[in-house]
Amino acid sequence: MKILITSGGTTEEIDRVRGITNHATGALGSLIAQTFLDKGHDVTLVTTKQAIKPSQHPNLTVKIVSNVNHLKELLEPLVKTQEAIIHSMAVSDYSPIYMTDLESVCEADDLTSFLNQKNTETKISSDSDYQVLFLKKTPKIISHIKIWNPDILLIGFKLLVNVPKEELFCIARESLRRNQADYILANDLAEIDTKRHHAYLLTENTAFEAHNKKEIAQLIYEKVVTHD
Repeated sequence: MKILITSGGTTEEIDRVRGITNHATGALGSLIAQTFLDKGHDVTLVTTKQAIKPSQHPNLTVKIVSNVNHLKELLEPLVKTQEAIIHSMAVSDYSPIYMTDLESVCEADDLTSFLNQKNTETKISSDSDYQVLFLKKTPKIISHIKIWNPDILLIGFKLLVNVPKEELFCIARESLRRNQADYILANDLAEIDTKRHHAYLLTENTAFEAHNKKEIAQLIYEKVVTHD
């Protein structure tokens, strides 16, 4: 099978030396990729420069992205050529528009005016004690996947923090329905550390449990290769 995997975490630039990112390491995505490679499948891994990656392999193609727009541009043609996508990347929810000192914001009559401004400095000055950063919501990449390729098998991921299991399942299944996913990997940050990664692979009516990254990778592999 031709498998497309996204992993790691995107970074949205504030200026040329600063950015907003997240703590995603790409460890799980790398392990999932390795699991498919070990079974002889062709894997395209879309990830970030800093993320963990499998060792070089003749069936592995690695493509590096930085931000959400770059990810979207790269994924669209790729999705149309693949049989399954495992979208484990932690995609930034917001992207910087403009950063300025607090005094300028307090003196402004219309805060929306800042939404039309843009920083032109290579490195924004750090002289001010307080800065205000204006952000805009980024596109939801997962919502485009089935539009680009209605026939692709889509496994999405939903991460919440310290919520009841019922709430985790409810929100994950809302994402499954909204994005026409075949499976959603639902996990809670409170149940993830260096030794464990408790998660559930959900469909509309079923839940398959895993207790660590290796089990998650194997579970995903089994569901992908046996999916009708």
